[in-house]
Amino acid sequence: MAAVPEPLTARADVPTEAPARYAKQLVSHLGRRVEWTTDGAVSTATIAGGTGIVEVGDGVLTLRAEAPDSESMARVQDVLGRHLERFGQRNELVVTWSGGPGAERSAG
Repeated sequence: MAAVPEPLTARADVPTEAPARYAKQLVSHLGRRVEWTTDGAVSTATIAGGTGIVEVGDGVLTLRAEAPDSESMARVQDVLGRHLERFGQRNELVVTWSGGPGAERSAG
């Protein structure tokens, strides 16, 4: 029996004074194309064959990406990171991923 490969995972912790506001804006904006489920401080959606997770913390907004392959992973990271950086441009939010392909570069 073949083992099921572990999904690729990556996360980005983005310090901000308004994590809940940015999470709401990101989920609302992306919600035009994908369906989000929200449970407390965590919102989850299927994006480009992978999973995007937005989590509100104390002074930090955490983005997590999970995907079965590097192509899907790169797309999930790009969608989450690019939109958050655009919304947070005025406050100079920068998304830097750790783990997964493309982790060494900013999503922007």
